[in-house]
Amino acid sequence: MTVRTSGPVVGWKALLAILLFSLIGVGICALPDNLADFHASAFLHLPIEVPMLALALLLLPKRISVPIALLATILLACLLFLKVADMGVLLAFQRRFNPYLDIKMMFDGWNVLSGTLGTGRAALLTGAAAIAFGGLVVVFLWACLQLTRLGRPARRAGLSAFAIVLGLGIVSMAVRGRQAAPDFAGMPVAPYLAARMSLVTGAIANQRQFEQDVAADKMRVGPQDLFSKVKGHDVILVFIESYGRSALEDSRYRPVIGPRLDRMEHQLQAAGFAAASGWTLSPTVGGLSWLAHGTLLSGLWIDSQPRYDLLMESGRPSLNRMFHDAGWETSGVMPAITMDWPESAYYGYDRVLAEKDLGYRGKPFNWVTMPDQYTLSAFERLVRAPARAEGKNVMAQVVLISSHAPWTPVPVKIDWNAVGDGTVFNGQAESGDPPQVVWSDQDRVRRQYIATIDYSLDVLGDYIAGFGSDAVFVVLGDHQPAEIVTGPNASRAVPIHIVSQDRQLVEAFMADGFAAGMSPSVDGAIPTMDRMRDILIRRFSGE
Repeated sequence: MTVRTSGPVVGWKALLAILLFSLIGVGICALPDNLADFHASAFLHLPIEVPMLALALLLLPKRISVPIALLATILLACLLFLKVADMGVLLAFQRRFNPYLDIKMMFDGWNVLSGTLGTGRAALLTGAAAIAFGGLVVVFLWACLQLTRLGRPARRAGLSAFAIVLGLGIVSMAVRGRQAAPDFAGMPVAPYLAARMSLVTGAIANQRQFEQDVAADKMRVGPQDLFSKVKGHDVILVFIESYGRSALEDSRYRPVIGPRLDRMEHQLQAAGFAAASGWTLSPTVGGLSWLAHGTLLSGLWIDSQPRYDLLMESGRPSLNRMFHDAGWETSGVMPAITMDWPESAYYGYDRVLAEKDLGYRGKPFNWVTMPDQYTLSAFERLVRAPARAEGKNVMAQVVLISSHAPWTPVPVKIDWNAVGDGTVFNGQAESGDPPQVVWSDQDRVRRQYIATIDYSLDVLGDYIAGFGSDAVFVVLGDHQPAEIVTGPNASRAVPIHIVSQDRQLVEAFMADGFAAGMSPSVDGAIPTMDRMRDILIRRFSGE
């Protein structure tokens, strides 16, 4: 089959090559890097790099045009990868993808995806995406190479068509520069790639500065009377997964969490506890909880995996190690840790209770290995009760994970005496819809998210009131959940609560912007998590 234009004859293969080159080239160059901008009008913009490339392939000799085709394909593949990565990272962490910082996160992404959808479905989805990506790149390369070898009639027709398109694009840009005119054409590729290179070079420079800061760290370990205000008490640091400011202030969640915090406050008051609540700024959002843990416990701003890796090799004393050196027995209760955890050496725990060490014999709640009530029950049985019998005080970091995505099934509190080895939770673990059903409805995702936060606060309030009379509790979120829950541009602040029967100790935090009770002040101070460590050290040491 051939198509006759005004003189030259263009074969079907040439037409197909020109069509595929144009569609793929324009589609990828104009592709938004944010799902919020993903609409049809985004593709009505002409990236004039596409006709410019076409003219180069048609005009230059093969010894030059073929390498240009290969280079252009590589750049287009990089552009597509970066934009798709941007969509995912923006959705999950509310920032753009940084190759220098985020390549390692691809493995964590697989863990979350497989935990949410199941290994089979996740593998199918990942394989389909890889095939689609590779197919687009291969087809574009084929189309580019076809343009370098077109016959004379087809070459003339292609030159004419692309020259006209390029001319229209240049005219459109010139007119837009002088007056208000539709944004029909532009050159988006070079600025996008330049911005990404700037992001990478900035991250490298930032990391080098961090290395220097760690190497030159002369931080005073603490006051002379370190932790004197909490001597004789257990100190329990509790991180609640995805417990962010939105849970307290978003109109979709406030009707659930507001009353829950009020009930919790009354429950604690009845048990003789005082509470003060404030805000602290997390270095991460949507995931990467260990960055928040590392920031609070080290007093350094750990907002990327390279910084975390460097911290793990540093001699910077962690808050846990400082308590150990001051006489506390330190423990890390980490139900989400299912593999070897060499990073625990940095924190200096006397004892680590990972998933396999907590004795849970029940079924997992999808990605969540065990419900929070079991974690707290095991902590009391395996850590606090033996230490109490030996006359020791415990400093523990406890991570509660029931509010981790995919937020299904939602656990339900039971009688503490019935917890046992966790098999009592099997019925709950098998209830509810699977993640792929829940996540097909965004409103349901949000409802189940806040239900898990409500559950975590409920069981924690019960635990403190029932078992915490001799302890000081620091309870905070690790980070805000993903944008699907919070909406765009949400604050990165998380709540932090100080709970103790030592009213004077609790009230001392008021000078740092905390408010009395379990609800932080709307306009309260928001110190960063690294700064929050200093506040805890000062208040626990009587400064």
